[in-house]
Amino acid sequence: MVSGVALRPYLFTGADSFRNRPGLLFPYRFPLSLFNVMRLLNGFSVTALFFTLLAAAPSLSANPYHGTMDNVLSAYGPLAEIRMKPYFMRAEVTYPPRDIVLLATKEEKALELWARNEGEFRFIRSYPIRKASGGPGPKLREGDKQVPEGIYRITHLNPNSQFHLSMRLDYPNSYDLMRARKEGRHNPGGDIYIHGKAESTGCLAIGDIAIEELFVLVNTIGTERVSVVIAPHDPRVRPLDGFAAHLPLWAVELYADISREFAKYPREGDI
Repeated sequence: MVSGVALRPYLFTGADSFRNRPGLLFPYRFPLSLFNVMRLLNGFSVTALFFTLLAAAPSLSANPYHGTMDNVLSAYGPLAEIRMKPYFMRAEVTYPPRDIVLLATKEEKALELWARNEGEFRFIRSYPIRKASGGPGPKLREGDKQVPEGIYRITHLNPNSQFHLSMRLDYPNSYDLMRARKEGRHNPGGDIYIHGKAESTGCLAIGDIAIEELFVLVNTIGTERVSVVIAPHDPRVRPLDGFAAHLPLWAVELYADISREFAKYPREGDI
């Protein structure tokens, strides 16, 4: 209460201004009432104020948006939709769409987004893959650092990823498990994600902005409406060679399936 006027608490949020990007000073929220801010400013130097705020704040590793899906969607949802809608408008697809497909190619380091409301899928845009370990060929076992190749679904969204945000793939799926069982491989690995940042081992890192957009989109339409296809390179440009010496014999069948999936999404030029 100041001069008979009640002051409403004000949440001063460093992350609101700085977008929570790595390397910035305040990637967290710290609540200060307006009265307390005025008290701090009175007689404090800029340096003293800086260290006072720093001491009162939570750990620098804390992320204000992580913890619940509601927090994530509130923080990133509106801007993600604003950024994406022009791409959908150009493709003449209403946002949000009914279904989406993500086509990932290791060699090209690209993740294409295709979507539809009714009828045929349309190309929306392509995201660069910032990091993907390993090389061409399917993932066979835990620790081989390979990104899987095949046709996958998204099982769930993770708002508390150490890589900003992440979407978990259903690797190993039934096909991967069948092949592992026949070859006596008991640990084909797992926990494969599409996530933010630009570092990864066995996953697809696409950067923070890209994962924010896809995370919000997938949450809006539902994981059951999303398919992910991962190939060693784009089979629409160059046929996949399932007979390469470094590949298992069943790669011929796998690559035929992947090629058929990619053929459903012909590129007629970038939008």
